Amino acid sequence: TGAAFEDGNNNNVKINKHSLELTQTINIQRQELMQRQCDLMETNRQSIEDLTELQMDHMIVDKEHKLLYCYVPKVACTNWKRVLMLLTGKWQNGTDPLQIPGSLAHSVGMFTKFYDLSDEERAQVLTEDYTRFILVRHPFERLLSAYRNKLEGGSPSARYFQSRVGRQIVRELRPGASNESLEQGNDVQFGEFVEYLLRPELSRVNQSDYNEHWEVIAKLCNPCVMKYNVVGKYDTLLDDSALALYLSGTKNLTFPTGHKPSSTKANLRNYFDPLPIGAIRRLYEIYEEDFRLFDYGMDDVLGFEFG
Repeated sequence: TGAAFEDGNNNNVKINKHSLELTQTINIQRQELMQRQCDLMETNRQSIEDLTELQMDHMIVDKEHKLLYCYVPKVACTNWKRVLMLLTGKWQNGTDPLQIPGSLAHSVGMFTKFYDLSDEERAQVLTEDYTRFILVRHPFERLLSAYRNKLEGGSPSARYFQSRVGRQIVRELRPGASNESLEQGNDVQFGEFVEYLLRPELSRVNQSDYNEHWEVIAKLCNPCVMKYNVVGKYDTLLDDSALALYLSGTKNLTFPTGHKPSSTKANLRNYFDPLPIGAIRRLYEIYEEDFRLFDYGMDDVLGFEFG
């Protein structure tokens, strides 16, 4: 597709035609790979009519710019929601997305969701008129990011998860835990978190779903039904976000470059090396759809692939 990319100046960030074309070329390769994997997965014979409200809950729609964005926690979703607030006119105090409080961007009822649309409108979203955007990340990198953010830290959000999930993990998986650990839940080890994920009777409360911060992306966003036409990756976040914004016709908005790069990737091996290989293999099986659909491997975690 020779989409005509024009040079334009967005908020001092020079978006040039060449880099957009390059990004689009890579994007089309990702789409084709994703589609091939969908065709191989017999389970994915779902259609749009089969989606439950829960399955549509992460799909935000901006009808004016003909943009659908499926947000994945731990993959820059706060900043993307901020950008969408600016796009949809929900924020009037200037044009810097980073000024918008994260809690506001995540507040319930802020956006139109896919399930709010009529059948006709839903059908239109699946046509070529729409930019359907998903941002993904290596499954294990995303898991580790969730662990560090929700179970390791001292932030209010971490305190909340420690009191809910952390205490449960200590209670169920740590024999002879200290009273302090049982009360606080703030010293969960990464290996214990992995063990928790591998035990569905503990971690899949509704018997089917993980918490959204570590749910399989394929379950949150149903790529085989939605056929995303911009498949962004965390490692190429700025380029892919620029492409999504360009394709949805936004003239004077850029994705904030001021986000601090994550140190999670550099720490992957430190956290995964001590784990038993059997646990890593079982973890891989849980997230296998994401590995396959979005072309991730085990090489960066283990230094080798599973045979």
